[in-house]
Amino acid sequence: MIANAKAVAHGIRAMLYVSGESRNKKHPEKITRICDNFMPQGMDATGIWTEMKFATMNRPNIKNNVIRMEISPAMEHTEDFTLDDWRQLWYDFAAAFDSQEIRDKDGKTVSPHTNVSGSKSSVWLHEESKSGIPHLHAVVCRVDEDGNINNDHAIHLRAQRAAEKVARQRGWTTAMHIHETNIPQVSADCMEALRELDEWSWDGYKKLLAAKGYELHLRKDKKDMIRGYVLCKGNTRFKASELGKGRNLTASRIRQTWEKLHPEQDKQKAKQASPTPKPTATPTPKPTVPNTAKQKPQPVIRLRNTVYEDYTEYKSNRLSTEFEHDGKTYKRYLPDKVIDFFNNEFDYQELTNWQDLQNLAMAYFTLIASPYEVTSGGGGGGSQSDLKWGRDPEEDEIEFARRCAREASHRLGIQKKSGMKRK
Repeated sequence: MIANAKAVAHGIRAMLYVSGESRNKKHPEKITRICDNFMPQGMDATGIWTEMKFATMNRPNIKNNVIRMEISPAMEHTEDFTLDDWRQLWYDFAAAFDSQEIRDKDGKTVSPHTNVSGSKSSVWLHEESKSGIPHLHAVVCRVDEDGNINNDHAIHLRAQRAAEKVARQRGWTTAMHIHETNIPQVSADCMEALRELDEWSWDGYKKLLAAKGYELHLRKDKKDMIRGYVLCKGNTRFKASELGKGRNLTASRIRQTWEKLHPEQDKQKAKQASPTPKPTATPTPKPTVPNTAKQKPQPVIRLRNTVYEDYTEYKSNRLSTEFEHDGKTYKRYLPDKVIDFFNNEFDYQELTNWQDLQNLAMAYFTLIASPYEVTSGGGGGGSQSDLKWGRDPEEDEIEFARRCAREASHRLGIQKKSGMKRK
């Protein structure tokens, strides 16, 4: 069982998604309401969000006014679950979430007890159409019914610990136990891939691991040097430092490990390095060339390869979202920090066209569309443009999201609401 939690600024978008009321949303998954706590029952997303806004009215300085949670137990543990069972799972998780007082290494409290169990919340069950994996989504008000703020420091750690505690209480296999159990097999798969690799290359290593069901993600520095990598299989991530023996599968040592598995390659290199000596011949003197006729050194042109990230599959630290572009609805899994950025950049409280701006920015971010495909009044671009759109290798996801938001604002313009503004 795994869980994630994050305090977010705009609960309306989270509530629309969780309840299945996103505009023009076509649901491939099944969505069921589990419970609404400390609120009238059966309200729509707008009504629920209004109730939570009223609860936070006396706390105007709270920027992230709701907590978004996802709880995903293993399918084999919930095959016979009824709605009452899912409801009880939420209550158990909320109690485990609240029971923690998180301290730093010096014993200082960094996150006191929360009161999610005593706060307004709306909980829904989603079942993915492809995998059929059921999981709970919850939106919780940051201010409890007594007027106290639910602390959000180390909130992701609190969610992970709550999931582990509930799993142990129910006798389920915990995510940490599954992770540790799988490490020997993952290490064996990596070593087998290295044995099958005739010539060392990251691309070859990546392809052989992909055939075994793994995704390899390289971590590079600003100079494009590979400093580490992570293997993903389903929802589980394995760091290179966790694999192998004596860190022999880390990015800095993996080539040496491959060479040990292929000693014949060293012999072949030695032969190539010491060829049969040829009889020496008197070198022909080169004609002198005036300095003015010497060729000038050509400048080195460095071509940057655009990063094309695939956001069509679920990965950890990504959230499902839907947006519309050119009359079609797209479902993608974006990093939660990117979704939060777009929510902050295009605030529904301040802008009348916030939804259109978010839709276009997400289309640019996922490369469904390019701003260069539309001819602007100033010339340039157009459908035949040779300009490339994408993320630069030295540009992180938030910087690229900022560029996408800027282009969306340039295309559509900013339409501010009159009267109400965010404090």
